[in-house]
Amino acid sequence: MENYTVTGRIGEGAHGQVLKGIQLKTRREVALKKVLLKKLDEGIPNSVIREIKTLQEVDCKFVMKLLDYFPHGVGFVLVFDMMPSGLWEMIHDVEHPVTEPQIKTYMHMLLSGVDYLHTHNIMHRDLKPANLLVSSEGVLHIADLGLGRVVCPGRPYTHQVATRWYRAPELLYGARHYTGAVDLWAVGCIIAEMYNKSPLFPGESDIEQLALVIRGLGTPSWRGITSLPDYNKISFPAARPQPWDCLLPDVEPQTVLIVSSLVTHDPASRLTARQALQHSYFHSRPFPCPAGEMPCPPQDHRQRLKLGELRVDKPPSELFSDLDTLVNDEQYLRSITKC
Repeated sequence: MENYTVTGRIGEGAHGQVLKGIQLKTRREVALKKVLLKKLDEGIPNSVIREIKTLQEVDCKFVMKLLDYFPHGVGFVLVFDMMPSGLWEMIHDVEHPVTEPQIKTYMHMLLSGVDYLHTHNIMHRDLKPANLLVSSEGVLHIADLGLGRVVCPGRPYTHQVATRWYRAPELLYGARHYTGAVDLWAVGCIIAEMYNKSPLFPGESDIEQLALVIRGLGTPSWRGITSLPDYNKISFPAARPQPWDCLLPDVEPQTVLIVSSLVTHDPASRLTARQALQHSYFHSRPFPCPAGEMPCPPQDHRQRLKLGELRVDKPPSELFSDLDTLVNDEQYLRSITKC
């Protein structure tokens, strides 16, 4: 830590604190993610090792870059550029509401980052507004690769990934073999949330989550679904899909088209990130905002929201850390008032 000075606290993460600091040599403002080893005999958590190894391979404008890491005390520290805000705050800052052209640019940045990760055989597996940070230049960065995994064909993965509201149906049915399509489901949910200002499927349990998805999209049926581990553990009444103008009201047809092409039961039918980047949604009016005209959050944006100096339409009990998941996703989900 001798190369850094701590100047404040950002919040608590899943593995420790996230602090604000300054790199002494460059005077660069940074975020210091302190990872504490709670059980020394068990070593470094796999998720943290995975995050470091993944971030070391990443070099993309729209993915957080690991600047440094080093041991410290009974843990170690990951160093990132300081991000003054995140997509959650940008969505819910009612004093400075995001416009549709700005939404399109944020989503283009997000899909560009996802395309980069997928091209390099990395699944993020936990995309959500809380893990999408915004720099003081207005650039969106994908953060928190603690659940990221390099794709190995034929290898089983855990289905206990992704925050529930953004969890693809194959994961809800316990799939152990899946693809980056789980990330594209999450992207579709995020696009819908940008417009609705509330989550598309805000379930309070895994069963309710699946019930909400089925209620919205109808009874699922795709090749291989009946062989998923949890398919026969619970049954739901047959349901017809709701019209998309009920799920995503008052939006342009092209918005419905891209969301419905991502938020679809069958993983094989979802657009890839590269296909989504070419979608007519980005080439129809209103056109995406030029990158140089995107809102640039001030350095104290998150703190001002947290202190109530700026109004938000759905304030959580405490804003999340900007480089990690919350201490408990369940607490976060319960803390937000549902529509």
